[in-house]
Amino acid sequence: MTRLHVNIDHIATLRQARGVNYPDPVFGVSVVEMAGAQGITIHLREDRRHIVDRDVALIKQTVGTVLNLEMAAADEIIDIAKQTKPDLCTLVPEKREERTTEGGLVVAGDLARMKAVVATLHESGIRVSLFIDPVEREVRASKEVGADIIELHTGDYCEAESAEQRDVELNKLRAAATLGKSLGLNVAAGHGLHYHNVRAVADIPEVEELNIGHSIIARAVFVGLEKAVTQMLEAMGEK
Repeated sequence: MTRLHVNIDHIATLRQARGVNYPDPVFGVSVVEMAGAQGITIHLREDRRHIVDRDVALIKQTVGTVLNLEMAAADEIIDIAKQTKPDLCTLVPEKREERTTEGGLVVAGDLARMKAVVATLHESGIRVSLFIDPVEREVRASKEVGADIIELHTGDYCEAESAEQRDVELNKLRAAATLGKSLGLNVAAGHGLHYHNVRAVADIPEVEELNIGHSIIARAVFVGLEKAVTQMLEAMGEK
């Protein structure tokens, strides 16, 4: 069984676009969970472009499943995580000018820093996931710094322009997932997954969890949030 964690950032994106107090991502938590999702993912960016501090605090109180806080390894955000104590923190690279996260962390090139951040979060009782590209050196580096989970970046798979290239990228995901599992890491995946490409990734035996946001919230505009989540679970083969 592959669990679905729904990233609800883009509910907040709609709110922030007008500077009003709706739609409220906090309300989205219960709808997503009642539809069958097994977790909630939110990304507290340093520029607060969508999720803001108030959301993090209230969602922590509201969530009934698992709260995954995506975040940069920045001191301010680390302090918020330590105070909030989500079930899980996923460390991601972050650039102010990007529209969304582009590529995985370079863990192998920053071992000392990553090891220190992972240890700090562990001291607060928080499990740590690292969002990485599906390459051997990053999987092994993630194990070395003490991560509990790796989340494999599926962007290259999702953006492949041919069936042949898609197969190449899918095989990279399979190999990285197999290696991660063999090293004792839990394996998740996400970024760019939608209703028409998700099944092949969900079918990778070692992948236990998918983090999906934009495609679900986009479909929710037309069919409603509950149905959009249910349809994603169906596309994954979980309903």
